[in-house]
Amino acid sequence: MLPAVSVLLPVRDAGDALDSCLDSLAAQTLADHEVVAVDDGSSDGSSERLAARARQDPRVRVVRTPPRGLVAALSLALAEARAPLVARMDADDVARERRLEAQALRLREDAGVDVLGCRVAVGALGGGPAGGGMCRYVEWVNSLADHDAIARNRFVESPLVHPSVAMRTAALRALGGWRDFGGPEDYDLWLRAFDAGLRFATLPEVLLEWRDSPGRLTRTDPRYAPAAFARLKAEALARGPLSDRPAVLWGAGPVGKAFSRALRAAGRTVAAFVEVDPRKLGQRVHGAPVVGVGEARRFAPALHLAAVGQRGVRERIRAEAARLGLAEGEDFFAVA
Repeated sequence: MLPAVSVLLPVRDAGDALDSCLDSLAAQTLADHEVVAVDDGSSDGSSERLAARARQDPRVRVVRTPPRGLVAALSLALAEARAPLVARMDADDVARERRLEAQALRLREDAGVDVLGCRVAVGALGGGPAGGGMCRYVEWVNSLADHDAIARNRFVESPLVHPSVAMRTAALRALGGWRDFGGPEDYDLWLRAFDAGLRFATLPEVLLEWRDSPGRLTRTDPRYAPAAFARLKAEALARGPLSDRPAVLWGAGPVGKAFSRALRAAGRTVAAFVEVDPRKLGQRVHGAPVVGVGEARRFAPALHLAAVGQRGVRERIRAEAARLGLAEGEDFFAVA
């Protein structure tokens, strides 16, 4: 009999953190699951830990490979998955005991949801606080409660915490799984899922403890650098909302300039920058004029993009865009 959920667990030198991860999966209230653990060339004893768990618990299946990287490990785990639902998990994180039950129940009962996240709690391996940037990101991502909110904010940052997600196996396979392309594989997957018309949701419960560490790939690997995210956002905009119109960027600071470069690399035109700083008005940035808010609408039918880094400023721009009659999700998106 097939399990209800396959947990996709890539492992590379996870150390002592692996035990608490596996303990949390063994304690799930949904007993009908399997853990597909791909040991991606570990050399620190993680292989032995996984083998011991598999001997104790037949739900744990271990596949060992030479070190090939995260995307290869995830792709192999997906190929081995037997359940109609898959749940992501990282080897240094901890699932609350109801996580699989709650996500499986929602996906079974709500055919209108394909990709389902949950709220997360953030901490650091070994105890203590997580980094400030990670805490701010978690506060933001936990605020995205439904498909519309996730859709409106999908160009700001990755709108789901990767290891918090469960989704339909068939939908993930139809997308081709994760791509190995030198950029953030999780964010790329969400953007392609939006392109394919998949529906998103987030459970309001905290069901995952997401643990920070100095060696986390998002801190150390150039695939997760800001320029890689900007490039991916620009490419997604170019094939979707910007496919047949130019862009107007709100914000001529560092974020706006970086996004302008990414859009130009994606083959899209920036018609203007909108600024509230009177010292910048009348200047040209990357060949485009810098204008005031009152002139923003004269560049119709451009797509307006709030290219700022601070959430407070972003919300003020949203309010100003709404006052001008720009519909968010159609005429206007926030980016960062």
